[in-house]
Amino acid sequence: MVPLAVAWLWLAAAMAPAHGRDAVRTLQDLATLETKVEAVAAKVTPATVALLSEKTGASGSGVVTTADGLVLTAAHVVQGSAELLVVFPDGKQVPGKVLGANYSKDIAMVQITDKGPWPFVERGTSKQLEAGDWVIALGHSAGFDPGRSPPVRFGRVISKGPGNFLTTDCTLIGGDSGGPLFDLDGKLAGIHSNIGQALINNNHAGIDGFREDWDRLLAGEGWGKLSLNPFANPEMPVLGIEMGLARQTNGVPVETVVPGSPAAAAGVRPGDLIRSLERSEIRNGNELLQVLAKKQAGDVITLGVLRDDKNLEFKVTLARRDRLFQDQ
Repeated sequence: MVPLAVAWLWLAAAMAPAHGRDAVRTLQDLATLETKVEAVAAKVTPATVALLSEKTGASGSGVVTTADGLVLTAAHVVQGSAELLVVFPDGKQVPGKVLGANYSKDIAMVQITDKGPWPFVERGTSKQLEAGDWVIALGHSAGFDPGRSPPVRFGRVISKGPGNFLTTDCTLIGGDSGGPLFDLDGKLAGIHSNIGQALINNNHAGIDGFREDWDRLLAGEGWGKLSLNPFANPEMPVLGIEMGLARQTNGVPVETVVPGSPAAAAGVRPGDLIRSLERSEIRNGNELLQVLAKKQAGDVITLGVLRDDKNLEFKVTLARRDRLFQDQ
């Protein structure tokens, strides 16, 4: 963990919130923040485990979330394995059975098969996190090392979305995948998914994505598809339109409307210009995708459209990408 005192200058300059609400403005604020981070690290480190596959040779991280040994991790960590070796920071090794995995969200479960109780962490929420909130990342960087505990990294949420993902500037490297991300209350907020090239721009699968699929994961189901492009997620909510070339004005031109799609059912037509979503301005296609990615299939959204110099509004019920195009 980067010593917080050393980081004071850039923290003071950023004036970033300590908990999405509290500002770090004084040395006392900084000391309070440091105390919080140290307390969280002490509480959650015993439950941060390494996951080793004797079959594939792969290794990653995970975190125990129940006393009987339910481990949450990333789907790509368990891919190709039915069993994993679960290694605690003190070196204790126990067998684990791979349960379910949603590869589209990059989330998975592993059950320790030996009898507990085991050290575990409390699950929190990811949807309430906002850009600028402080978060704490742990993981077995570069693989399990008996000479040290899982390194603690400290940073901020950079952005939310697409889908169940969020991005932080916590420094991560290989071996951290599947490790836990915590809020300042020490509650589990996410699982490390993929690491950016700069190592300080990393995606995490939000814990709320686990809640949505909890029963299927516990039942051992595996579904979805891993993709480096989260916008290609089969579960991504879509309108069912093809965007046209950008015009000189703000908005998203509708080139075509997929038959039977949410947009078609709502009355959107080719030639329309999408100007807003939920009454917030949409300036281009990238903004439209970013906003849609934070929605869920089944959500009803208000789409603002310009047609023949008239401003219209349509209620659109979003559909999953895979189900819409599977029916075509």
